[in-house]
Amino acid sequence: MSDKVKEQGSIPVSKVQRAAKFISTGAKVGGNYVKHYAKKMVNPSLNREELHQNNASDIYNSLSELKGSALKVAQMMSMDKNLLPRAYQDKFSMAQYTAPPLSYPLVVKTFQKYFQKTPEQLFDTFSRSAINAASIGQVHQATQGDKTLAVKIQYPGVADSVSSDLRLVRPFALRLLNMNEKELDHYMGEVEERLLEETDYQLEVTRSREISEACMHIPNLRFPRYYDEYSAERIITMDWIAGKHIKEWMDTNPSQEARNKVGQALWDFYHHQVHNLNQVHADPHPGNFIIQEDGTLGIIDFGCVKVIPKDFYTGYFSLIKKDLLINEAELNQIFYDLEFISDKDTDVEKAFFSAIFSEMISLLGTPFHVEKFDFSDNEFFNQIFQLGDRIANDKMFRKSNQARGSRHGLYVNRTYFGIYNLLNQLQAEVVTTKPAWLT
Repeated sequence: MSDKVKEQGSIPVSKVQRAAKFISTGAKVGGNYVKHYAKKMVNPSLNREELHQNNASDIYNSLSELKGSALKVAQMMSMDKNLLPRAYQDKFSMAQYTAPPLSYPLVVKTFQKYFQKTPEQLFDTFSRSAINAASIGQVHQATQGDKTLAVKIQYPGVADSVSSDLRLVRPFALRLLNMNEKELDHYMGEVEERLLEETDYQLEVTRSREISEACMHIPNLRFPRYYDEYSAERIITMDWIAGKHIKEWMDTNPSQEARNKVGQALWDFYHHQVHNLNQVHADPHPGNFIIQEDGTLGIIDFGCVKVIPKDFYTGYFSLIKKDLLINEAELNQIFYDLEFISDKDTDVEKAFFSAIFSEMISLLGTPFHVEKFDFSDNEFFNQIFQLGDRIANDKMFRKSNQARGSRHGLYVNRTYFGIYNLLNQLQAEVVTTKPAWLT
C-alpha cells in the first residue's frame, strides 16, 4: 500500500454521524454546482469537466471516510465504463485498491473484542499497517510458524449500516446514474441483499470453501485455505497468496502464451461456476485476482456471490444462442419472464425494449459464438460502450416509468462485463467453452 494514503483514526459508526457526513457532502456538491454556473456566466464555453472532478473528489473523500456499502457502490459503478463520467470512474476506482485504512489502535480494538488478545499475542508477526484497504475491510499480513497469512478485518459499523447507507447514497446515485426512481429502487434491493451477505464473514468462509472445492479440478487456479482458529465474526484469516495484480503483471510484459494461460483459467473458472454450480463469484474487479510467479491465477474474496435461479438462467442464456431458433410466442414469454417488457407497455414499447435487450444479450454472447475469442479486439468493446451510450441517452428509456430487467440480471451482467474487461486488460485469446445446449 502506498505511504501516501493517510490512515483514519476513527470512523463514523452511528446513523446520525453517517447521515451528517452525507449532508455535508451534499452541501459541498451543491456549492460546486453554484461555482460552476457562476463561472459559466463569464465563460459560456466552459464544459462540465471541472465540475465532475470537484464533485468526484468530494464524494469519494466522504465515502472513503464512511467506508461500507456506500463506498462499495462507488466501486461497483467505477467498473462499468458506461455508467459514470470519467472523472468519477477514475476517482471511484481507487476503492478497489487504496481506500484510506483504519489506524492500528482500531485494529487492536477489533481483535480484543473477538479474541481478547492483540494481533501480536495471536500471531508470530503482524503488519501494523494495512497491506490493502477497500470498501468493506482491510488486509494485514501475518505469520504463524511457517505460514504467511492474510488477515481481513471488517470496518466497525459496516454491517449495521448497509440499509441506512444505501438510503443516504440514493440521491447521489439518482443524479450520477441518470436512472428513474423505480429502476434504481428495483436494483437497490438486489444490491442491499448482496452487501448484507458481503458483511457476513462466516457466510463468506463457507462459500469460499464450497466454491474452491468445486473448482479445484480447473488447471492453473489457486485458492487460499482458511483458518477457523484465527477467524471470527468480523475477521477472516487465510493463506497469503503472493503475486501481482493484473495491471502490475502486465507491466512486466508477459508473453502472449502467458496471458492466454491466465485468461483461460479465468474463463474456465467462471464458466464452471455459472453453468455447473449456478452460483458465481460476482465481484470480478482486478483487486480480487493475483497472478503468481508461475502464471497461476489466485482467486481471493468470495464475499459477493450471486446464486442464479434456474428459471432466470434458462431464459437469459437461451437468448445468447448464436442461432436464436425460438418462435415469437416463446420469445415474448422469455422477455416477460426476464422483465424486459410488461403488460403496462404499449406495442411500440414492447417492440423497442425487446429489440434493444436482444441486441444487448446477443452482444454479451458474442464470445460464445466462436471456438476462440480474442479479447484484445477493441472493436468488440467499442460496440459494448456505444450500446451503453445509446441506452443511457435514449428517450424511450428516460421516459419509461418502470424498471427494466430482472434484478437477477444486475450481478450476472456485471459479472460478465467484469470478466470481459479483465480479459481485455490481459489482451488474452481464450477457448470459450460453453454448455452443449448453447452450441
